[in-house]
Amino acid sequence: MTDRYSLLRPWLFCLDPEQAHDLTLSNLDRAQRWGLLGRLVPKPIDDPRTLCGITFANPVGLAAGLDKDGKHIDALAALGFGFLEIGTVTPRPQPGNPKPRMFRLPQAEAIINRMGFNNDGVDACVTRVRQSQYWQKGGVLGLNIGKNASTPIEDAASDYILAMEAVYEIATYITVNISSPNTQNLRALQGEEMLRSLLSDLDQARKRLSDRYGVRKPLFLKIAPDLDVADINLIADLLMEFGIDAIIATNTTIARDAVQGMKHDQEAGGLSGAPVRHAANLVIKALKARLANQLPIIGVGGILSGADAKEKIASGASLIQIYSGLIYRGPDLVNECVKALRN
Repeated sequence: MTDRYSLLRPWLFCLDPEQAHDLTLSNLDRAQRWGLLGRLVPKPIDDPRTLCGITFANPVGLAAGLDKDGKHIDALAALGFGFLEIGTVTPRPQPGNPKPRMFRLPQAEAIINRMGFNNDGVDACVTRVRQSQYWQKGGVLGLNIGKNASTPIEDAASDYILAMEAVYEIATYITVNISSPNTQNLRALQGEEMLRSLLSDLDQARKRLSDRYGVRKPLFLKIAPDLDVADINLIADLLMEFGIDAIIATNTTIARDAVQGMKHDQEAGGLSGAPVRHAANLVIKALKARLANQLPIIGVGGILSGADAKEKIASGASLIQIYSGLIYRGPDLVNECVKALRN
């Protein structure tokens, strides 16, 4: 599909990024319903990896953010991912931040977004997950959860628990997103006092849910790249203390050093794509050093080639996720990364 996407991309890049995003996904849905995706994309590659008691079909997953509401699960699964992460979803529907809220920086192969957890609410997402063929056939599906913008930061745990209760039965694993820069004060949850309190509350909630459903669902935490080594060590220690199963490193960055002077460089929001690669890899390396293989790491941030995927694994990740790379490289990036990581 490389040649097709290289022809389509200039046209898509003439559109507003959010409009192009929605149009691309709706067309993928249509192609999937008509049985055309199998002809347009390479056959998915099986290269199973087992992590946290979960068998992933291959080590390349979809990062949260691309399908916030679970509207496109079957079409995205057809692109060859070993697993999908849906969300971020919040307990109540919310519109997110005012538009425009997504910006391309093609010179840097980057995106800035300040979406603000726009979603239809967790209950609507759960309904869509249940309706998807991918979920019904046992595909690995992570649910990424967050707090509503209107919920005070000191009450954040209540939102995370509500969302966890809603997705627990249908999620293969649950990711707690405390690292988006686009919800006011959210990253304060990465500090010691607030993170300890949140993880303690989530641990207790998971124990109740495990008893209710007779299964302990893995709980992952997603962190920012804008952390120093002391912060990373603190988070790693707390994750082990409270039995968190894995860590996703990293979310978008608020740094702008790599894009200074480019159009949109000063737009508020999180920067993703190639410029975040180095910072994300440094966080992964620091986590690996602190965790000493006691907790797996899922690497995300700046993967635009198979070589980038290999670098993530070499840094200490066990699995990877991609999102912005799809915007610049197209669906063939999935299989390129799987082939690069094949055992």
